[in-house]
Amino acid sequence: MKYLITESQINKLIFTYLDNQDFIKFEKDNFIYFVNSEGDNYAQIKYDISDKWCMINYELIDEINSFFSTDTTTSRNLITQWFENTLQIKVSGSVAGLSQYGFHV
Repeated sequence: MKYLITESQINKLIFTYLDNQDFIKFEKDNFIYFVNSEGDNYAQIKYDISDKWCMINYELIDEINSFFSTDTTTSRNLITQWFENTLQIKVSGSVAGLSQYGFHV
């Protein structure tokens, strides 16, 4: 049986998935970090408050790619949009980080 899922439905699924990750958010040295658990030394998302750029761990992007069959650009853009909606801020741009562990906190 085939199901047709619209783009907006996929987006909602991805946003719900990210909401359910229960990221821990904290600020340090003009950055906002989203980590998986308290005490993590590496962040999944790092946001520079001064230049408004969002850096997203490639592992998180790849997780979204694999689970929802999206491409890297789409996943990065949706994670960025989720981040903006979650914090009610505007992001100037986003990049994928190449570290396998995320961004050092």
